[in-house]
Amino acid sequence: MEKFLGIDTSCYTTSLAVVDGEGNLLSEARKILDVRIGARGLAQSEAVFQHINNLPLLFEHIAINTSGESFAGIAASVRPRPVKSSYMPVFRVAESYGNSIAAMLNIPFADVSHQEGHLAAGIMSAGGPRTGEFLAIHLSGGTTELLRVKKGVRPDEPNFAITIIGETRDLHAGQFIDRVGVRLGLPFPAGPHLEQLAAKAQGEITVPSSVKGCDISFSGPEAAALRLVGRGIPPAEIARAVEKCVANTLEKVIRKAVMETGIREVLIVGGVAANRFIRERLGERLQHGTVGARVYFASRELSGDNAVGTALLGMSRFTNKW
Repeated sequence: MEKFLGIDTSCYTTSLAVVDGEGNLLSEARKILDVRIGARGLAQSEAVFQHINNLPLLFEHIAINTSGESFAGIAASVRPRPVKSSYMPVFRVAESYGNSIAAMLNIPFADVSHQEGHLAAGIMSAGGPRTGEFLAIHLSGGTTELLRVKKGVRPDEPNFAITIIGETRDLHAGQFIDRVGVRLGLPFPAGPHLEQLAAKAQGEITVPSSVKGCDISFSGPEAAALRLVGRGIPPAEIARAVEKCVANTLEKVIRKAVMETGIREVLIVGGVAANRFIRERLGERLQHGTVGARVYFASRELSGDNAVGTALLGMSRFTNKW
C-alpha cells in the first residue's frame, strides 16, 4: 500500500499526517506550541526552536502507527500562501525535514503552501466542494481572507487557483479573539477557552462589526471589546459579543461575494472556523433562502493547523489522483 507523509510547522502547531494512495487518513500527530501565560504569541525564533524539539516526538508516534511500512512520497508546507513571495521562518523547519528525509529515502518531495493544506483538509472533512469554483474563508491567527478558488479538474492542473477578493485591513480574526481572550485572563491561543466562556453568556452585549466592500477590520471591534473589559462587563458576555462580531462580519462579506460572483458554494477553514457558535450562526443565515449559499465547514478537528491537507496534496501530486 502506498503511503504519503505530510509535514506542517506553522504558528502555532507542529503536525505530521500519513495518508494512503486513495486519500484515506492513516495516522496523524500534532502538538500546539507552548506560550507562557499572559503572552500574546511567540517570536518566530522561539516557534522554530519548539518545532525542532516537537518533530522527533511526533515522528515516534507516526512510526508506531505505520511500523514496517514504507513511504512513496513526502510533502511539506513551505510557505503561508501559494505565491513565491510568501515567507515565514517557521515553515523552513517542515521544508528542511521533508527535503532531508525524502533525499535519504530516495523518494519524491512536494512543496505546498499552508493555505492549500487548509483547503484540502477542509474539502476532505466537509465532503465538498468537489469541482469547479467556490468561495473560501480562511480564518486563523495569521490569516483572514475571502478567496475565490478554482479547483483543478485534471491531475496535470494545479490543485487550486486562488484569488483574494477580500481580506483584513488590520487584525486577523484569530488575533482579535486572542487579544481579547488574553485580556480576559484566558490562555493563548484563546479560541477554545473563549468559546467555553461564551457558552455561559446571556448574549445581551454586542460589539459592532466593520466591513468595507469585501474587506474587514477588527481593530475597531477589538477596541470596543477592550472598553467593555474596562467597564467590568461580565467576561462571558464579552466572549459571546466577540463571537457574534466575527460571525456578523463574515456573514456580510460572504453575502456580498455571493451576490457579486454568483458562486454559492462556500468553504470555511482555519482555527477560528472550529467555533460552534460561529459555525451554527453562519450555516443558518447563509443557507437561508434569501442567500441560498451552500456552506461547508472543515471538521472541528481539522479546522485548525494540521498536516492532513499537506499529505493529501502530496498524494495528489505523486499519484495524479484528485
